[in-house]
Amino acid sequence: MQRRDFMKLSLMAGSAVLMPNLTDAASLDLSKVNFSGAAYQNNQAQTVIIFLYGGASQLGGNITNINEINAHSQNNYNDYFRGVTATKNGCWQEAGGTEIEKLIADGDMTLYRCCYSQAREESDNKAHGVCVDQNQRGTFDADGGGIVANIAAILSSKGAISEKMLMPFVTMEGESTFYTEGKVPLAGYLKPMGINENFDNPYERTRWTIRKWTYYTEKERDSAPSSYWKPDEEGGFDPALTKKMDRVAQAHNQSGKIKDALDRRGNLAAFVKNIKSAAIPDLGEDAYPDHDFADKIKAAITLLDKNPDTKIITLGTGGLGGWDDHNDARDYVSRHEALFSSLKSAMAHLKAIEKDGKINIMVFGDFGRNVNLNAAHGWDHGNLQNLYILGGKDYFAHQGIVGETVVDVTGSLNRLWLKPKKGTYWFEPLSIAATLYRIYGIENPDVLTGGHYPPVNILS
Repeated sequence: MQRRDFMKLSLMAGSAVLMPNLTDAASLDLSKVNFSGAAYQNNQAQTVIIFLYGGASQLGGNITNINEINAHSQNNYNDYFRGVTATKNGCWQEAGGTEIEKLIADGDMTLYRCCYSQAREESDNKAHGVCVDQNQRGTFDADGGGIVANIAAILSSKGAISEKMLMPFVTMEGESTFYTEGKVPLAGYLKPMGINENFDNPYERTRWTIRKWTYYTEKERDSAPSSYWKPDEEGGFDPALTKKMDRVAQAHNQSGKIKDALDRRGNLAAFVKNIKSAAIPDLGEDAYPDHDFADKIKAAITLLDKNPDTKIITLGTGGLGGWDDHNDARDYVSRHEALFSSLKSAMAHLKAIEKDGKINIMVFGDFGRNVNLNAAHGWDHGNLQNLYILGGKDYFAHQGIVGETVVDVTGSLNRLWLKPKKGTYWFEPLSIAATLYRIYGIENPDVLTGGHYPPVNILS
């Protein structure tokens, strides 16, 4: 995330955290929602949601059907990729399969191979926008609120979270449908706080100066990359000026929440600074890889560890690239390996801080891909994806690998699909939302998903 993008987001989301009374403190109609405070307290769940924008191929975690796929595919996998080796459980070794196998063997992860939508199959819907929207709302209702927005509203209305809590919901990806409000706006303190992997601090008053002056018009200056800016050498606002600014702000605001929020600014600045300086344990051979996405995962785990007030963090896979591999899919292999090497480190991190019971990680996306390697050496949109659930061992009973697939050959070019094997366990993508609702104490998620989409069978 570029600094100017981060600051833009922080002005939107961060100001809502600091000024909770600017929007109506309204919530969802809870007349039909059954909330279990005991379940919420027992779980003490915290979640990292990793969304694979673009629709990641499921093959990294499932090449059990590779021989039949190759028999029908337009192009041969072995001829194009640098290696298509099956692991013990049929994962793609070169595409993170080794790391997946370790996570499963250690009891840290469940891999569901059959997140499949019959509803989309019947409507022939495999479009990015609609599928992202539905998966992040957890409903086929286009007017429904996002999953995280719904959780925020319910927890707030039940007294499980309050405006005294620091950053209960955090985004490391910018704005997304996860936070889309329903028909009634959320209270400001429930809106997501934007932060990045460097914990750049929106609460700190810092002067910024030009590092290189090569942009001459105001428009050109504003479009300069963040690398052209740096903190003032003096380290920020003069302390006397900071105090003066606080006095002026307090003098011109009425008593109440806004004045209280301004009083909290210094505490929030110190809080974020403390998290930024926090050391992580030595993870040895499981140390985080050296790339931006691994830094994001490390930052997310660190924030959840140091701040129990934060309930959910969402992030995409910026730093690795997108997953819309219609052509030149060879990079998918290294990208998927980087994803799971980072997740392996994240689980080692959670174990080292003894938080693998409370903190969970969920990985999913728009949809999966079909499995015909097309003329452009890529995959077009499919309707079956993997769901990966890690950690959360206090309330999740991990099961290793769940679900089997078969190859569906329609007889026409580029129509080669994986589908659930008859009799195997499969579920609609909306069941992911139902799972999140349940671990946060919502006992009847059907009223939010708009139909019977039960949680996946991982709850202990």
